[in-house]
Amino acid sequence: MRVAILLEQMLAPVPGGTGRYSAEVATALAETAPRGAAVTGWTAWHRRTGAARLPGVAGPRRLALPRRPLAAAWERGRGPRPRGADVVHAPTLLVPPAGDRPLVVTVHDAVPWTHPETLTPRGARWHRAMAERAAATAAAVVVPTAAVADELGRVLPLRRPPVVVGLGVSGRLAEPADADDRARRLGLPGGPFLLTLATLEPRKGLDVLLAALARPEAPDVPLLLAGAPGWGGVDPVRSAAEAGLPAGRVRHLGRLGDDDLATVLRRATALVAPSRAEGFGLPVLEAMAAGTPVVSSDAPALAEVGGGATLTTPVGDPAALAAALGRVVDDAGLRAQLAAAGRRRSGAYSWSAAARTLWDLYRTLPGLNRW
Repeated sequence: MRVAILLEQMLAPVPGGTGRYSAEVATALAETAPRGAAVTGWTAWHRRTGAARLPGVAGPRRLALPRRPLAAAWERGRGPRPRGADVVHAPTLLVPPAGDRPLVVTVHDAVPWTHPETLTPRGARWHRAMAERAAATAAAVVVPTAAVADELGRVLPLRRPPVVVGLGVSGRLAEPADADDRARRLGLPGGPFLLTLATLEPRKGLDVLLAALARPEAPDVPLLLAGAPGWGGVDPVRSAAEAGLPAGRVRHLGRLGDDDLATVLRRATALVAPSRAEGFGLPVLEAMAAGTPVVSSDAPALAEVGGGATLTTPVGDPAALAAALGRVVDDAGLRAQLAAAGRRRSGAYSWSAAARTLWDLYRTLPGLNRW
């Protein structure tokens, strides 16, 4: 079986969580490939594709169009598609036209329908249109949580029920040997601090978190943000000042490499995920695997991934979030309980398990049962 997987998101200006998903799924597929199977990465036409090279994955091979023309063509259901494959897997909604080989598409969330105000108008329209095309043309739709499967079932006319395939924790997030040096270079606080890990955009609920920290019941500890700027002009330092927080209380670390991220995750007192909506919530899983307590909103996917091993508060409720953060920072016993529960819960997810589920799915597709 020859699987073509699109890795274009890895070359995007802000790869984000879907860029990591593309890389991890492709790598895990290669590592778990049945005998005689092969995985090849594909991208749009770029001069340099080194950032999309992955161990065990052939290529990346390049399609005939650069990113923007390719996206415009695919938006119209036209343009080139990967060749020489038995299955084409699009790990994002940048979906090629249907061809004579089965197409599998991962739809990460239902946000364009459930929370369209957290996207740009054009972004919401594009995501809805591409998801509708995927529902009409894909042999299978993959989703990361049962929550997303339920939400999509209410808004998309799917040809068959979506297949839930969870995410995993990257092996590249093991604590590096020079973690103490990295902590000093990053200027991490010597005492307690909170961490939020997300692309800076309205859906991630940073405004709710800052409002929570400005409340008197919130713990008086620094907040560190790790993540690249997204859309919406979210400026965490300016927003913190507008919320009445003192200078230096909030620091933006920017986008971190894996070793730095592993270092920060393991030293944080708690990870905070106040999102209004998510499809999975990879930072929650990564924090649990690192033994870091998690406080999240009760968005359905975050609650599902947390599985009772996290503290949850109502979406958009600064008072409840402030109280929960105060409990975690002040109570060492609670932190130990959450850390142990999180480690146990994170063991239910792995990229290799996800890849094996995908190989099983591919075998069920039309024309591929011989595998």
